[in-house]
Amino acid sequence: MKRGDKNPELETDPRFPSGPWIGFWTQKNFPAGKHSMELQLLFSEGKITGEGRDWVGAFTVTGRYELASGVCHWIKQYVRRHAVAYNGFNEGKGIWGKWEIASHGLHGGFHIWPEGLPDPTGTQLHEAADVPSDVCETVDYRELQPLSSP
Repeated sequence: MKRGDKNPELETDPRFPSGPWIGFWTQKNFPAGKHSMELQLLFSEGKITGEGRDWVGAFTVTGRYELASGVCHWIKQYVRRHAVAYNGFNEGKGIWGKWEIASHGLHGGFHIWPEGLPDPTGTQLHEAADVPSDVCETVDYRELQPLSSP
């Protein structure tokens, strides 16, 4: 949000709620893997603005989104560092797609979603059950014998 914008018209489409978002980005180069990020995003009249942080540092977000197609694109600008281009799509389970630092030939994937919603990548517990009482009995692990091979 720019200074002087008193009350922006917030997006009403449930795919684009303004507020805290969480997620991750991935890369093959060092340090390879899945890296979490936290964002505070504002969706208004086709524009995305916000800020966030990840292990690289603090960053700002400036970009656009399209309601009809769900297409989103933005620049993630690290404070006093490099910028990263993000291109993605929102089909109702957050925004996912690809990021790129073209000048260095770096790229990878990402997925973000509104905080408070379950991880849409399916990496969380969906159901829980009570542990049967006979499993909760005290076990003396000194008495256990290794299993024999078949």
